Amino acid sequence: MHQLLAVTSALVALCCLGSVDSSAYDKIVTHSRIRARSEGPNVCAMQQVLGTQKKYFSTCRNWYKRSICGKKATAVYECCPGYMKLEGMKGCPAVAPIDHVYGTLGLVKATTTQQYADISKLREEIEGQGSFTLFAPSNEAWDLLDPSVRSALVSNVNIELYNALHYHMVNRRLLTKGMKDGMTVNSMYHDLGLHINHYSNGVVTVNCARIIHGNQVATNGVVHVIDRVISAVGSTIKDVLDVDEDLSSFNAAALASGMMDKLDQPGQFTLFAPTNAAFDKLNAGYLERIMGNKDVIAALVNYHLLKTVQCSEAITAGSVYETVEGSSIEIGCDGDSLTVNGIKMVLKKDIVTTNGVIHLIDQVLIPDSAKEVMELMGDTQSVFTDMVSELGLAAAMRPQTEYTLLAPVNGAFTNEVMSTDQNLLRYILENHILKLKVTLSELYNGQLLETLAGQFLRVFIYRTAVCIENACMLRGGKEGSNGAVHLMNSLIQPAKKTMYELLIADGRFKMFLSLMETADLTDLLKQEGSYTMFAPTDEAFADLSREDLALLRSDLNVLRTILLYHFSNGIFINGGLEGGVTNLLKTLQGNNLQVKSVNNSIHVNSVEVPASDLMATNGVVHIVKNLLYPGDLPVGRQELMVILQKVIRYIKIKYVPGFTYTEIPLTSYKRTITTTHYIETVPDVTKVTRFIEKEPTVTTVGDEGDPSILTRIIEIGDPRVNKVTRVIDGGEFDADGKRITGGARHTTVNEPHIIEGPDFSKITTIHSNPGLIQEESERITKLIKAGGKGAAIRRPPVPDVTKVTRFIEKEPTVTTVGDEGDPSILTRIIEIGDPRVNKVTRVIDGGEFDADGKSITGGARHTTVNEPHIIEGPDFSKITTIHSNPGLIQEESERITKLIKAGGKGAAIRRPPAGMRRARLVRRHHKPRQ
Repeated sequence: MHQLLAVTSALVALCCLGSVDSSAYDKIVTHSRIRARSEGPNVCAMQQVLGTQKKYFSTCRNWYKRSICGKKATAVYECCPGYMKLEGMKGCPAVAPIDHVYGTLGLVKATTTQQYADISKLREEIEGQGSFTLFAPSNEAWDLLDPSVRSALVSNVNIELYNALHYHMVNRRLLTKGMKDGMTVNSMYHDLGLHINHYSNGVVTVNCARIIHGNQVATNGVVHVIDRVISAVGSTIKDVLDVDEDLSSFNAAALASGMMDKLDQPGQFTLFAPTNAAFDKLNAGYLERIMGNKDVIAALVNYHLLKTVQCSEAITAGSVYETVEGSSIEIGCDGDSLTVNGIKMVLKKDIVTTNGVIHLIDQVLIPDSAKEVMELMGDTQSVFTDMVSELGLAAAMRPQTEYTLLAPVNGAFTNEVMSTDQNLLRYILENHILKLKVTLSELYNGQLLETLAGQFLRVFIYRTAVCIENACMLRGGKEGSNGAVHLMNSLIQPAKKTMYELLIADGRFKMFLSLMETADLTDLLKQEGSYTMFAPTDEAFADLSREDLALLRSDLNVLRTILLYHFSNGIFINGGLEGGVTNLLKTLQGNNLQVKSVNNSIHVNSVEVPASDLMATNGVVHIVKNLLYPGDLPVGRQELMVILQKVIRYIKIKYVPGFTYTEIPLTSYKRTITTTHYIETVPDVTKVTRFIEKEPTVTTVGDEGDPSILTRIIEIGDPRVNKVTRVIDGGEFDADGKRITGGARHTTVNEPHIIEGPDFSKITTIHSNPGLIQEESERITKLIKAGGKGAAIRRPPVPDVTKVTRFIEKEPTVTTVGDEGDPSILTRIIEIGDPRVNKVTRVIDGGEFDADGKSITGGARHTTVNEPHIIEGPDFSKITTIHSNPGLIQEESERITKLIKAGGKGAAIRRPPAGMRRARLVRRHHKPRQ
């Protein structure tokens, strides 16, 4: 008796020690004990599936649903492991007596196993000394065994039955808390492995047999009752595929995908293997099409493979599991059947291997990554799918073409949309098809996506939404083998106008636009950018008188403060705002707007927005009927206070005498646009067309057909004269205009070769007589084609003359300007304080000359400013201004030209030194008007 008490105390201590580090199994047993506390001590509540003998220590989910695997389950109460009933007492107050392993088999009612241990000569071993773990099949488990197999075991008890029982044993004590998921322990039969899995729902399996009564401690070990007889395992998943002829199609796919080696390696896998009959159900040609694409076939195979072992007995409710392919599938149960994605398809369960388990299924599982994009479309996008087909857009979505569909849900296709002209509707749908595959993870804010129609759509990323233009994505997007599908909540409407153009076209914002112009803020509506604008309609200003408006316009800083409070950097559309919470948008003025989206409508500073999401190329416009004003910004002038109170009624504005607004510099929001002008170099003859006191405006227009031909339009502040010159570049020429070489070269800006048109002095501007421009252009073209004098001078001859326009008698101020193309050519500009006289001289360096102007050497050299070779004209000292005697200019021009043709002194210096470089391009930056 004392010995029994001692052993009992040891057992209690062992159980208490085990509770310190409990496993999932131990925890669920504890929960079962708590649920049954009203039934007395040491009672556990279990669930039994109606119509079966299956009992489970149930999870909270199953307990409250009162079902297991979709089947109704009733609560049953039994003594917890290690305890027993006493007659006349409630619950299970007694600790079960301790015995050796053989005696414990009778205690846990595994009498068939006890009987087989007796006849197979195992009894002596499990009654003797040692420490054993026996996974004992229940009586029902033996009844489930194939009769032929069971008969073979019983007929050879000394070898087959003995070995089979030894395979159920481990040569050490192993409690459930020591059974880790995925562990393998050596059995007592040739050290063949027993594969243990311990699940979070408390289920523990050994070779997929579930422990239904665990941790029954014995004096020489422990007994765990399991629900089926297990057999030795020695094959991998690959080995099973190789030998099972009914899996030959999947085996071929696994080989083509390169996955077969992985299925032969150690691991913890679950394979849902489709039979050959399952492959026969596929659409004709599908398997042949994907077999040539290793990525697609690998995706197909990996979608059937889980990264964990999922024995059928461990699945008591639907759960989601990640596949090796990367996406997830739902594994559930319906009574004794397993389901995959809600479908009964498992033909055979729990084919245990050394690296996992195989379940045979009668359907092929096809992941999205192994489907074409159009195959991903669901019922909620059926209208879009039909329209794509009807309008002939399916041809652009071939299997080998990558693309992305931005598929609106059916509700987006209203009657108004469906009645749209077919060509326009096709264009609309083309803007929902992107030319490239773009997944959700690749999108970023500000990204531009090109559509099939050639439009570029903007991407907006918000905290809880991803939007493209005015439409936002819904959950359910998918990625296919050649593209992706994103579900959109509405039709996408690409922006075509700026905010300024939208307001002008609408017609309800005349006062707002007028005030923007007064504040010099109109460029904000036109320039590139990403803005959110709350635009007040004319209705917002209806209560202001002319005097009020005049006062408001009189202080630009006040006006800008108010107007810029309606603008925020960034594009915020209704669908991008987190619903039900206040979103703070910092304005260009500096204070925040409080924006809230409620029931699919926007409120800003508690003011309702009647129309929103008017998309512009530089932002988005939301329409308001009230002027907005920062609630925390006071007003310092009484007359301004009166005006603002007329138009801002939703808040009470604070009055602080003397308060002034912080000045907002225009540079804080206006963009500085830098324009680079490239000036083509022109040939080497300088011709003065007109001298004026004001700076001319020069516009250079290139000929698209021949970039070497430039038209320079010179417009002067004096409207009486405009002159069009034609610059022809076509090679090198001598002094008579004859071509020397056919090659083109670039000359400096200061040396154009000009073919002039008539005197346009009677034309106010060049634009007022375009016919005359065309006439002169045709005349020049004919002259060139005819091979006349004009044709001979397509390439400017190298000049040796500078025309002198005015002479002076006083001491001049000399400015020397170097030619960027050739530093050997200097231009000296002589200017005198007396406005009656100016002198331009041309310094030409082409070698050394004698007193008669003849060349001494042919080499080029750089002359000093003190040694110019100058060709001068007559004395113009009697002319007050150059404009008063244009005839004299023409006379002198003709005299000098004749002198050149005659080969006079000036003719000796026709060309500048060889090797002249192209003039450097000039970059000018235009700043915005301040």
